[in-house]
Amino acid sequence: MRFQSATPNARGTYPGVFALANGLAREGRLSDADARWLRDSNARCDAAYVDPTTVVPDCYDRAANPGARAWFKETADELLELTAGYLDLLDRYGVAWVRLTTDAPGRVTYEDDVQVVAV
Repeated sequence: MRFQSATPNARGTYPGVFALANGLAREGRLSDADARWLRDSNARCDAAYVDPTTVVPDCYDRAANPGARAWFKETADELLELTAGYLDLLDRYGVAWVRLTTDAPGRVTYEDDVQVVAV
């Protein structure tokens, strides 16, 4: 399962839910309360889940793995529950997103208990 932008960005890619939320923060568009929530939520996610690039540094490499995207496993209940808050945040700020599902995300460049990165 993947949550991503409903429209492509300037590079023609579809950023995922975390990139979209962090983009709002970088652009200074979040209220103080939402910015605090995002910092806290990001810290919880960082503490609880592996950043794929710390295990496979080139899993998102644009040359080696063009178009690589992260997908949540449907069994990742806790991570999916955390993601709901990010989706609520995007909704509050009018950022359109879509939910994608597939049984075949592509060639896997990284995999753990809760996610895969695939091209």
